Amino acid sequence: MPERSLRWQFARFDDLPIRDWYAVSKLRIDVFVMEQNCPFQDNDGADFFAWHLLGWHVEGATTTLAAYCRLVDPGIKYPEPSIGRVVTAQAFRRRGCGKVLMREALARHDALYQGQMNRIGAQQRLEKFYNGLGFETSSAMYIEDGIPHVEMVRGAEAKIQLPEAS
Repeated sequence: MPERSLRWQFARFDDLPIRDWYAVSKLRIDVFVMEQNCPFQDNDGADFFAWHLLGWHVEGATTTLAAYCRLVDPGIKYPEPSIGRVVTAQAFRRRGCGKVLMREALARHDALYQGQMNRIGAQQRLEKFYNGLGFETSSAMYIEDGIPHVEMVRGAEAKIQLPEAS
């Protein structure tokens, strides 16, 4: 999927239209609860203290939420800002969409939280993916919601640049 085929929306929780939040909630439940067969409390309260990054795929008159993540303010999940709830809709996987989403999220992080590290709780199976984006493993494996995870940090010196607008 070419990088420019996604239209980005970036907003605080209170600024998201209800229909857009519905699309986010549906995608998160579809993947994290149903597909991964992992019943957990998705509404953890952190959404109120986060920026939400939505990647919309537009084709003709059809607009579909292809990818999503949230950038949680420092002091909510970890002392550092954190990217979480990283998800790509099944129809858009294996096209590079997840990497495009994370590059966009990291560029937004760098603009918002200049000079600050980013800490994530990553599914262990995605450790190499996050390594490729500048994250380093900073904890032993732990189980969260029945899935092996590791904490990973990305130093403040790592920078991601947003692509130039055409």
